[in-house]
Amino acid sequence: MTVVMGVLNVTPDSFSDGGRWLDPELAIAHGRRLAQEGADVVDVGGESTRPGALPVPAEEELRRVLPVVEALASEVTVSIDTRKESVARAAVAAGARIVNDVSASLWQVASDTGSGWVAMHMAADPTVMQQHAVYADVVSEVLAFLVDRAETARSGGVDQVWIDPGIGFGKTAAHNLALLRHLDRFVASGWPVLIGTSRKSFLGALAPGPDGAPAPPEDRIESTVATTVWAMTRGVDVVRVHDVRPVAEAAILAGVAAAIPGEVSP
Repeated sequence: MTVVMGVLNVTPDSFSDGGRWLDPELAIAHGRRLAQEGADVVDVGGESTRPGALPVPAEEELRRVLPVVEALASEVTVSIDTRKESVARAAVAAGARIVNDVSASLWQVASDTGSGWVAMHMAADPTVMQQHAVYADVVSEVLAFLVDRAETARSGGVDQVWIDPGIGFGKTAAHNLALLRHLDRFVASGWPVLIGTSRKSFLGALAPGPDGAPAPPEDRIESTVATTVWAMTRGVDVVRVHDVRPVAEAAILAGVAAAIPGEVSP
C-alpha cells in the first residue's frame, strides 16, 4: 500500500496555503485532521521552498515547527521538511522520525539519530532554482544525482532512505512531465521513491479553469489526484499531498486493484 504523507506548512508564504496554519494550535489541529483523513505521515515544514522563496533564520524556523512536532509526534509519524541541520536535529529530538531533506545533504543527521531520510533533487537554491532548470537529459541526471546521494547515505549508516525527483524544484513543466513519465526508472533503481505533485503550478496550467486561465492552487485537487494515482501505478512508495482524503481513498482503491489476480472478464 502506498504511504500517504500529508503536508503541514507552518509558514506565512507557502505557495498553496501560506499563513493558514502559522498559528501553532491551528497547525496542530490540522495535523490531527490530516491523520484522521488517512495520512500515514504528517510532514511539518517551517520554511517555504517555493520558487523565489527567501530563506528563514533557523531560530524562526525552530519556533514555528517544534511545538507542532512535539504535539503530533505521539499521535502520528512526523517528518520534518527542512534543509537546515540544526532544525533537523532539534525536530528529531522532539519526536520526528523522518528528515524530508530538500537539500539532499542532511544524511548525517539521519545516521546519527536513526531517523529516516528523504533525498530530494533541487536544481539550486529556491531563490534562483528556476533559472537553473537546464538539463541535457532531466531523467538521467536527476536519477544519477539521487542514486549517488542514497548510496552515500546508506554507506554512512542510514537504514531508511527515499529518493524524490523534486517535481517543480528547478524544473519546467516539460521536465516535470518527463520525470512523471519515467517514474518506473526511479522505481527500478531499487530505492524507495517519494513523489510530490500536489497543487503544483504546472498542474494549474495543464488543467486550466473554465476561463482558460491557470487553475489556482485550491482548484488543482483533481489534477493532483490524477498524477498521484499515476505515480502509485508506477510503484512509488510515498505520495506527498495537501489534500489527504481523496488521495488516501485513491491509494486504497489502487491497492485493491493491484491485488486482483489475473484479468477480470467484462
